Amino acid sequence: MFGARPAMRHKDRGIWQSWTWSQQRDEIRDFATGLATLGVQHGDRVAIIGANRPKLYWAVCAVQSLGGVPVPVYADAVADELSYVLSHADVRFAIVQDQEQVDKLNSFADRLTSLQAIIYDEPRGLIDYDKRALHDFEDVQEMGRRAQADDHQLAVRWEEAIRNASGEDVSIMLYTSGTTGRSKGVMLKAKNAVKAAQDTVAFDRLTERDSVLAYLPLAWVGDHYLNYAQGYVAGFCMACPESSQTVAQDLRELAPTFYFAPPRVFEGLLTSITIRMEDAGKLKQRIYRHYIEVARKYGEAILEGREVPASARAAYAMGEILVYGPLKNVLGLSNIRVAYTAGEAIGSDLFSFFRALGVNLKQLYGQTEAFLYVTCQKDGEVRSDTVGPPAPNVDIRISDDGEVQFRSPGMFSGYYLDDEKTAETMTPDGYVKTGDAGFFDTDGQLKIIDRAKDVGKLANGALFAPKYLENMLKFFPNIKEAVAYGDGREFATAFVNIDLQAVGNWAERNNIAYASYQELAGHPLVYEMIAQNVEETNRRLSGEPMMAAAQIRRFLILHKELDADDGELTRTQKVRRAFVAERYAPLIEALYDGSTVRFVETEVTYEDGRKGKISANVKIVDAPVFGAAQPVREAAE
Repeated sequence: MFGARPAMRHKDRGIWQSWTWSQQRDEIRDFATGLATLGVQHGDRVAIIGANRPKLYWAVCAVQSLGGVPVPVYADAVADELSYVLSHADVRFAIVQDQEQVDKLNSFADRLTSLQAIIYDEPRGLIDYDKRALHDFEDVQEMGRRAQADDHQLAVRWEEAIRNASGEDVSIMLYTSGTTGRSKGVMLKAKNAVKAAQDTVAFDRLTERDSVLAYLPLAWVGDHYLNYAQGYVAGFCMACPESSQTVAQDLRELAPTFYFAPPRVFEGLLTSITIRMEDAGKLKQRIYRHYIEVARKYGEAILEGREVPASARAAYAMGEILVYGPLKNVLGLSNIRVAYTAGEAIGSDLFSFFRALGVNLKQLYGQTEAFLYVTCQKDGEVRSDTVGPPAPNVDIRISDDGEVQFRSPGMFSGYYLDDEKTAETMTPDGYVKTGDAGFFDTDGQLKIIDRAKDVGKLANGALFAPKYLENMLKFFPNIKEAVAYGDGREFATAFVNIDLQAVGNWAERNNIAYASYQELAGHPLVYEMIAQNVEETNRRLSGEPMMAAAQIRRFLILHKELDADDGELTRTQKVRRAFVAERYAPLIEALYDGSTVRFVETEVTYEDGRKGKISANVKIVDAPVFGAAQPVREAAE
């Protein structure tokens, strides 16, 4: 139906390359028959490791076409993480991007007793490697073409096998981010994946005329669902960036119609806008501020088709010419028809900012075990403080203890080799326990408070929801990450990571010299800046009866950025709260024992895998609180 339409694009050496759906089918067929010649069989687990590249996406489809199970792994995973996933999944083949991934696999090859062959996409640096178990992607495709030449019915049988597949096979195994422990292999059946994608494609009216930029990790359920699964169902074009460093430029050039980004990306976009405007001339600043105020007043109403005065429409139209249009063009959001954010709560001001510009930004709530969608917001019924009603054909209920539970078309079939964990996650009547605390608002939209296990009480009985506090802090462009503490304590406290780009730009404009993140983070003027952000956060909290007692009394700025390589974040950039609490226990103690400074020494992992240590005297400061807030005991009951 759309075989001649573009299916895949990739920017290589500055030039966009394109493949139609027919050409992509041929690429996948040749590689699949080549894999079969190498020995890939039904049920084999095949690791896929690398950045967003057409050949790696084709590899996923080729393995699925043979009844194999692709196991995508995060490209930036260190050797120990890779070793765990590949060993646990018992992979027989690995398809990787480049020399870096080959080297990582070779570094623990003695532990991968089942691994038979590695196939690579980019040959650079691999010319002198032992090729007995190492194959070039294009060489495997050539093997497939020779096999088809020898057996003229091979391609026909390959297509027939795909058409005749029952859909009961596990089509992919996605490992969880490991926020609360070791990653688990989530098994997803083919028919469930297709049904879920069909529902959401219809929901957002996605067609073959849409396009996306695939820049999110291959191993994350969001990429596999939003780009890969929906792309095959809707027939839209998926584009791969030249590299992770060129995503912003590639987004501008591509100007996709469908877009997903976690809140941290939108936070980064707003930070870059703020920095640019601070460096702009006074006239440009006045124009920007005036029309941004117009957008705040009327932008969302115009986006949703509500009635606004004619004068407001005229002012907004002028703002579109002078500010909103050029701004969206610079950000690559000019053609966006549907955009989503998820993964973390997004600040209401940040959310409204992009919607006010005319970007149809909505929220969804999902999990790997659901094959992403649990809820999603309908056009015209979008709110910043909820994640929407249940997604199409999804059933949600709230348990007696406040946990969100669901059944969905795409729900997983279990954790690989872990029946005990599967049983723990499922209810006797077939619902999946999300581990998140939430409730339905009066209009049927779901509100997520926090991870159920993280919601607690202060010592005086007041509600303590750390994620809520953290997201309020992260609204400020100077704060990249925050970790709040207070469960069972007398008051709430927080660790803060500064945003090096935003604070570094501020330092340069104010002639403040620094040589490292650590030096900048400890600067007295930076502490003053963050103290103002914490103070404003507390002022906002004081106006919320349920959260007023959880105002942040003391805080510190960490001497290093939280890093996935150090185990402090997951590969999807979520804070591993328990690990951070254990690692920085002396600093938490200092927050509560009245200390004003605490020496700390921390082990760090460098990009090449080497270990090192950094030390610092971390300053702890008090923050003002407002309203003499008393605990709302009944709210926490």
